[in-house]
Amino acid sequence: MAFLNLYRGKLKQNFGFLKELFESNDISWGVVSKLFCGNRAYLKELIDLGVREIHDSRISNLAKVKEINPDVQTVYIKPPSKRNMEKMVRYADVSLNSELTTIKWISEEAVKQKRKHKIIIMVETGDLREGVMGDHLIDFYAAIFELPNIEVIGLGTNLNCLNGVMPSSDKLIQLSLYKQIIELKFNKKIPWVSAGTSVTIPLMLHQQLPKGVNHFRVGETLYFGIDLFEEKVIDGMNGDVFELFAEIIEMQEKPLLPSGSLAANPQGEVIEIDESLYGKSSFRAILDIGLLDVDPKHLIPEDGEFEILGASSDMIILNLGINAKKYKVGDLVKFNLKYMGALGIMNSSYVDKKISD
Repeated sequence: MAFLNLYRGKLKQNFGFLKELFESNDISWGVVSKLFCGNRAYLKELIDLGVREIHDSRISNLAKVKEINPDVQTVYIKPPSKRNMEKMVRYADVSLNSELTTIKWISEEAVKQKRKHKIIIMVETGDLREGVMGDHLIDFYAAIFELPNIEVIGLGTNLNCLNGVMPSSDKLIQLSLYKQIIELKFNKKIPWVSAGTSVTIPLMLHQQLPKGVNHFRVGETLYFGIDLFEEKVIDGMNGDVFELFAEIIEMQEKPLLPSGSLAANPQGEVIEIDESLYGKSSFRAILDIGLLDVDPKHLIPEDGEFEILGASSDMIILNLGINAKKYKVGDLVKFNLKYMGALGIMNSSYVDKKISD
C-alpha cells in the first residue's frame, strides 16, 4: 500500500532555519498548515516545534489546531463566506479580508460570541487574486476601523498565487506606505505589514526586503526548503521533508506501443504513436497509486533511471527500460514531491500518512 512519510528531524531543521532567519530580521511569522489537510498527527508535529501561529484555508483544520492547543493563534487565510461565519469567528482569531460587507458580518458575529476578532486587510498589488484596490483603501479602512469587536492588525497582500506575479521591493514599499498613510490619517496603529509568503523569502535572504514588511505567512519553504525565485533548495534547508512510497503491483516486459484502434482515454488524451518504437519493448511497473491521489507531473522519482508513462484513476505506469535495478512485484518505489503533489497526497484518504525520525 502506498504511504507518505514525514521526516520529523528534517522538518525541525527547516523550522529552526526559518526561525533564526526571521528573528534576526525582527519579523513575526506564522506557519501555513493547509498542506496537512487537517491531519492531526502532522499538525501536532508543528505545534510541538513551538509554532504559536498557524494559518489555514479550512475552518475545520483550525478547529483541530485549537483542540490540540487553544493558545495557538489561528489565522483564516481566505475571505470568509457568510455561511461559515459562525464557525470562522469561533475557531479563527484572525482572518484575511477584502470585502466591507463580510467584515460587517464578522463584527456582528463577534459581538454575538463576545469575542474580539482581528482583521488583516488584503490589498491588491498586481496578482489579481483577493485584495482591495489601493485607490479605495482609505475609504475601506474608514468604514471598518470603528466596527465593534473588530481590530485591524495589518495590511497584507498575496503575490504569485494566481497569475505568477513575483514580489518586488517596489510593490512591498507601496504596501508599507499605505500603512503609514492610514496611521497618520486616522491616528491608529496597524502592527503588521503582512506581505511575506514563501515566495518573498529570497528578497530577505538577499537583503532586498523593505524594512516596513514585518510579518510572513510561510508554508512551502518550510516543507520543501525551496527558493521560489531560483527553484532550488536553500542552503541549510531540506527539500525532502516528505517522501512518497508506492508499491509495485505488476512488473512485466511489454511492447512500448499499444495495439488496436485508438480513441481518447478517460482523461481525454489521445496517444500519439512514435512509429520508430514498433517492435520494441521494456519492463513496465504498475504502482498502487493513481490520479485519485496525485497528478504524476508533481512527482519527482528518486531513481532517475525510469520515467512515468502515464496514469489512470488508481494506477501509475512506469517505464523501467531494461530494469537494471531488478525491481520486482512488492518493491517500494520512492518519490520526492512538489508542493501540489504533496497536497494531493495529503488530501487523499487512500494513502497512509506516517512520521519517522
